[in-house]
Amino acid sequence: MAQVWPGDAYPLGARFDGAGTNFAVFSEVAEKVELCLFDGPAGDGEETRLTLPEVDAFVWHGYLPGVMPGRRYGFRVHGPYDPPRGLRCNPAKLLLDPYAQAIEGQVDWDEACFGYNFGDPWSRNDADSARHTMRSVVVSPYFDWGDDRPPRTPYHETVIYEAHVKGLTARHPEIPPAMRGTYAALGHPVITDHLRSIGVTAVELMPVHQFVHDDALTSRGLRNYWGYNTIGFFAPHNEYSSSGQRGEQALEFKAMVKSLHEAGIEVILDVVYNHTAEGNHLGPTLSFRGLDNASYYRLTEDDGRYYMDTTGTGNSLLMRSPHVLQLIMDSLRFWVTEMHVDGFRFDLAATLARELHAVDRLSAFFDLVQQDPVVSQVKLIAEPWDVGEGGYQVGNFPPLWTEWNGQYRDATRDYWRGQPGTLPDFASRLTGSSDLYADDGRRPIASINFVTCHDGFTLHDLVSYDGKHNEANGEGNRDGTCDNRSWNCGHEGETGDLDIISLRERQKRNFLTTLFLSQGVPMLLHGDELGRTQGGNNNAYCQDSELSWVDWTGLRDDTFFDERGPLLDFVRRLSALRTEHPVFRRRRFFSGGDESSKRTRAGARPEDLPDLVWFTPGGAEMTGRDWSAGFNKSLTVFLNGDAIGEPDRRGRQVRDASFLLLINAHEGDLPFALPPVLYGEMWTKVLDTADPLLAEEESPVVKSRENVPVAARSVQVMRRV
Repeated sequence: MAQVWPGDAYPLGARFDGAGTNFAVFSEVAEKVELCLFDGPAGDGEETRLTLPEVDAFVWHGYLPGVMPGRRYGFRVHGPYDPPRGLRCNPAKLLLDPYAQAIEGQVDWDEACFGYNFGDPWSRNDADSARHTMRSVVVSPYFDWGDDRPPRTPYHETVIYEAHVKGLTARHPEIPPAMRGTYAALGHPVITDHLRSIGVTAVELMPVHQFVHDDALTSRGLRNYWGYNTIGFFAPHNEYSSSGQRGEQALEFKAMVKSLHEAGIEVILDVVYNHTAEGNHLGPTLSFRGLDNASYYRLTEDDGRYYMDTTGTGNSLLMRSPHVLQLIMDSLRFWVTEMHVDGFRFDLAATLARELHAVDRLSAFFDLVQQDPVVSQVKLIAEPWDVGEGGYQVGNFPPLWTEWNGQYRDATRDYWRGQPGTLPDFASRLTGSSDLYADDGRRPIASINFVTCHDGFTLHDLVSYDGKHNEANGEGNRDGTCDNRSWNCGHEGETGDLDIISLRERQKRNFLTTLFLSQGVPMLLHGDELGRTQGGNNNAYCQDSELSWVDWTGLRDDTFFDERGPLLDFVRRLSALRTEHPVFRRRRFFSGGDESSKRTRAGARPEDLPDLVWFTPGGAEMTGRDWSAGFNKSLTVFLNGDAIGEPDRRGRQVRDASFLLLINAHEGDLPFALPPVLYGEMWTKVLDTADPLLAEEESPVVKSRENVPVAARSVQVMRRV
């Protein structure tokens, strides 16, 4: 029998110190906790059970000399089983360590994984689950980070690229086959070079915490591709490792982060701290449910058998519990300090704010983040909604946070598909959404602007489909949103009609131009720069296949030789324009000018002009009547590079060239009269979504008050000479 020393109650989890491993796990309801050590192959091998000898403040702990990295383990908890009171202890169930830094294997969904017998949810199942579930792994903390430093890119200089580890890399022909779809592939030079070429400064990775493939999906031959089904908040998902699952996944993840940092690219993790993969009362017993069900989950008040669900996934973590809050904060600090990540995007973040039933922006979780010296210093992005009552909270998060701006997505889509009456909302989103963020002291950078994301249509499908086509998901096309705000440009799906293809490509460029030249932080969905399609599927959460993977075929010598080449080149030019000109990425909101300043502007000097002026296509300043005219879909925006009005890091006033955005969402061509000479005597075109191959040096100089033809549904960017 192995020798077990008392060990320490902190830190929680399995911590290797060079000579042995300390194990510590929380359970307030346990009467005894057994540590189970495994030898031999996965799903088999000899199990050694050792009772943890000490318990302090409900933390059971012990130290085992000689237990080395790579050793697999789990826990069995002896205690009360009384589901109506929320108690579900059952020593027949092997439980994952909530603090495990690596996890081996997957769940095979045998009946033994459940706490009840199939057909009777209120029975007790005492079948042993060890051969059918995952196992925690002891991990070595040692890694040569060298001179790794976080890039710490300021928000106003940030370009985010939402990516899936496997989906981005699984089909890249220049990555070795054995490496595709893994952390190593994401850190490969061909990927980092591509990201740098389009100006990306941060990758926002879809869930990489260890997750579970739902039984409902695997039984239909599908998989939980997106990964929003976490079971291990400290463990990199093992299927994204090319080197093994006995702790190698943690080392490979670190090497990926180091490689991305060397390329100047930050790593932001999409994290799911609102629920776990154990689901509702019909779900499996994998970890938290068997350790201390009532301490980890929100249970219904009148019957502890059932779970409160504000996420639509079966359960919600109990954010009032100090142990849950400790778990989340320990996890966040771990990923920053040990794994060197640079920020987090919080899935369904409104759920994190729920202490009882209401969303409270000053909840305990946000208080903890605000005062934490580690977590408060990285990028914090909220998905500001959940499925509960009052869950839509865009604009209501604390000042430290930025938010996925769902109103930006909706307004931009509505405007470019030609909806009437959308011009005022579009203008507000274009200039940083001050109506959402200015009142509580936040800046334009609070808005993470996006037109597409993993959830919904890709950019190509947004302009190719009016409705969703999710038949491949096996749910009768009932899944996924019907509120797509898309337009197929006259034909549903793929077509050979050159006029429709041309319009779709122009619409893509319109969306991308709006995205990159709006105030705030742009977020690009992976593959949109290459015209990626999912065949009209707007809910590819279960499609771990070529349907959702990025198609890199046709890539030779860093150039696409099909129709995607011009689009990729256009994105590179757009991103460079934003990077080179601070007028498109201001740190402060525009002040604009009031009605009295309009009346005195005729005698003003150029340096006294407002930082932002709106014009009609006829060249007159916009009036209230112009804004309220529902038929109006076009305008000119003057961005004054001499009036940015903010210092750089060294206190020098930031100045830039001045620009005009000539935006025409009408279905017909329009002549745009340039503004009076006060705003600039001569202008040259630098970008035209109707002419993607335009070179600035070939553009003729246009004088003030001259008419400029702007094609239907297009944008022109003019720079003052």
